[in-house]
Amino acid sequence: MTASLTKVALAAVAAAGATGAGAAVWGIGIERYLFTVRYHALRILPPNAEAIRVLHLSDAHMAPWQRRKQGWIAALADLRPDLIINTGDNIGHRDALVGLREAYAPLAGIPGVFVHGSNDFQGPSFRNPLRYFSGPSQRRPEVEEMDVESLDAYLSDELGWAPIDNAATSLEVRGTRITAFGVNDAHRDWDDLSVLPDAIGGLDEPDLTLGVTHAPYRRVLDAFVDLGADALFAGHTHGGQVRIPGSPEALVANCDIPLDQARGLSEWTHADTTVPLNVSAGLGHSIFAPVRFACRPEVSLLTLLPR
Repeated sequence: MTASLTKVALAAVAAAGATGAGAAVWGIGIERYLFTVRYHALRILPPNAEAIRVLHLSDAHMAPWQRRKQGWIAALADLRPDLIINTGDNIGHRDALVGLREAYAPLAGIPGVFVHGSNDFQGPSFRNPLRYFSGPSQRRPEVEEMDVESLDAYLSDELGWAPIDNAATSLEVRGTRITAFGVNDAHRDWDDLSVLPDAIGGLDEPDLTLGVTHAPYRRVLDAFVDLGADALFAGHTHGGQVRIPGSPEALVANCDIPLDQARGLSEWTHADTTVPLNVSAGLGHSIFAPVRFACRPEVSLLTLLPR
């Protein structure tokens, strides 16, 4: 190799290294703190119904030292939501409840529902991020058990949110009777779709029906459409967490949803029926993978309007 070619090669390597270092600094030191509200409007309410503001929270993966995240979430009460939908993975550390109390306290008393992600039961551990490209992550033989009982007591008894893991509930929000049903984490095969027809059938006739899951697997979304959901809510994917800037597709979704639907509001079609699907990219990350790149941490505020 000539001296000039050697210089060119070294310059290219140096440029690639500088680009990689800059991306790492951005993703680890800056973007993961750029919390964002995504605003959407859906015309799915009965005629003449009052508008309903739905705050969709997901994947907080809270650790007690994450004060910026806690303060930002607490300020979401200023959005004056009428309904909270929490799609799980609240816990990111054994002492997460300390931080969750700081974050969620201003939302107490607002009607809400929640389902679980596996991290609400099992603590995080280091994983090789390249393995996500080979398919959805697998079960770990040894896990640290989280205090999900205390989490549930807080969410239900103190905040007033209804658990809908493999269950359904009925609530009235601004004069609209809502049925919300959900499943436990489908990524761990903890979903039991067979119990939902009876759970839903025992409730008052709704004006609006919402399907809620942590992981948006196709089998779950299809079943929710069959059960009459007017809109679907999910989390789990982190939007891919690290994306190619400007690309409409995530690099990975950690489930079988199409990669262009791993973040944001889209439509889900099954058996000639199409309903809105909102997949939140979530607020956090594993404490062992503290990065976001081209995929800001987020919540969604969806304003439901009359058809």
